[in-house]
Amino acid sequence: MDHLETRELVYFTAVAEELHFSRAAERLGIAPPPLSRAIARLERRLGAKLFDRSTRQVSLTAAGRIFWEDSRRALQALESAVHRTRRFTTTAPAVVAVRPGMGAGVLADLLRIHDAPTEVVFTHDQVSALRNGIADLALLCSDTDDLRGLRLLDLTEEAPVALVTAAHRFAGREGVTLSEVAAEDAFTSRCPEMPFDELLDRVALGRLITVVGSGAVGRLARGVAAVPVKDQPSARIVLAWPDGPATGAATAALVRRARTLITSAPGEVLSGPLPGG
Repeated sequence: MDHLETRELVYFTAVAEELHFSRAAERLGIAPPPLSRAIARLERRLGAKLFDRSTRQVSLTAAGRIFWEDSRRALQALESAVHRTRRFTTTAPAVVAVRPGMGAGVLADLLRIHDAPTEVVFTHDQVSALRNGIADLALLCSDTDDLRGLRLLDLTEEAPVALVTAAHRFAGREGVTLSEVAAEDAFTSRCPEMPFDELLDRVALGRLITVVGSGAVGRLARGVAAVPVKDQPSARIVLAWPDGPATGAATAALVRRARTLITSAPGEVLSGPLPGG
């Protein structure tokens, strides 16, 4: 059998996700008949039926489910290769993955002293962003699950604080418990994936209450108060990047800049030398 083309995997994945040929064709920007013919040709080449079709529904066969999982991994690997290759240049910006509300203070300090182009991606799965090539570096808690294959630079420690509007009954208190905060109607345990300034605007308007790291206190907007969450532990924040030689110039420069922030910090946890030196 000839090697499959990437286009065939893209077509198949679109149908597998939509389970509807017309919707998949619209998503791909092609007409349904060519898409249907492409899937039929793929099935003949594989010698396996991938979809059960009827006039009312489309569903994956057992073989189709297996091929879907492998196709998604293959396309993710291809996308990762493209991301990493594009960033391994002298002009590509370093991309930092950050969980909303975490490390806001140290990130602001780092961007302030780093004069090379840098982009920030807000996500709740920073490790996947690193491994998929979406980001070059990430701010993580040191107790994050599965840090294998990552180099870590210890940056700072953050205690949890609840962000509330300055008019809230919690504002000015010495501390609250997580259960008290969670009982509020505006509370969300998962910070929205947005820039920190926008998050603060929502808090100031009384539309959001959430728990973030104490490093954010220095960046609080007018009308927002931070209250310590007494029954939750502090977390160590580390800068992480994939182990290996393929590190772009901007990534190496950003890591070197980060080291200047921790001259008086407890130290660094590194699996090897810094990138670029």
